[in-house]
Amino acid sequence: MDIKPTDALIVVDVQNDFCPGGALPVVDGDAVVPVINRLLARTRHPVFTRDWHPANHCSFSDAPEFVDGSWPAHCVQNTPGAAFHPGLDVPEDARVVDKATDPSYEDYDGFQGTTLGDELRERGVDRVFICGLATDYCVKNTVLGARREGFEVVVVEDGCRAIDVPPGTAAQALAEMRRAGATVCESGDIL
Repeated sequence: MDIKPTDALIVVDVQNDFCPGGALPVVDGDAVVPVINRLLARTRHPVFTRDWHPANHCSFSDAPEFVDGSWPAHCVQNTPGAAFHPGLDVPEDARVVDKATDPSYEDYDGFQGTTLGDELRERGVDRVFICGLATDYCVKNTVLGARREGFEVVVVEDGCRAIDVPPGTAAQALAEMRRAGATVCESGDIL
């Protein structure tokens, strides 16, 4: 598989709060950074999504259960936790998509409520490679959003990490993405 000029790379939520030491860390979340950086060096259309929560976001709980609607406060706008991982090579001209900015709405999908689909089509993009954090939440929903927008989708599995709570949710997410028409590969499969 080759990255072509009509392909985009969407990097989902590789933010400090989702990496070790953050407010909502994904196990080995920072391990995706070298994989993603290798792919970034080969794409013309880099896109980065990020959770960009207001401090009063509906998903925050004082007693988090670590499920949808009950998370610890994380990726609050303009805080160090919301910043991209410092090792991530974010080009100056990269498109950054902020999501989950409405305090009353949980949002895991980088396409929903944004102009990302139209922007990619205007650039001539027809296939997107997707990687980032976390496989079973924002990656899965961004993949499903890209499919709804009509894009061919390739999930770079070793460029993703999952929360996987309860165990098995990562495998279920990958199966759901495949059922939606996404291809799953390893970065080593990409020429």
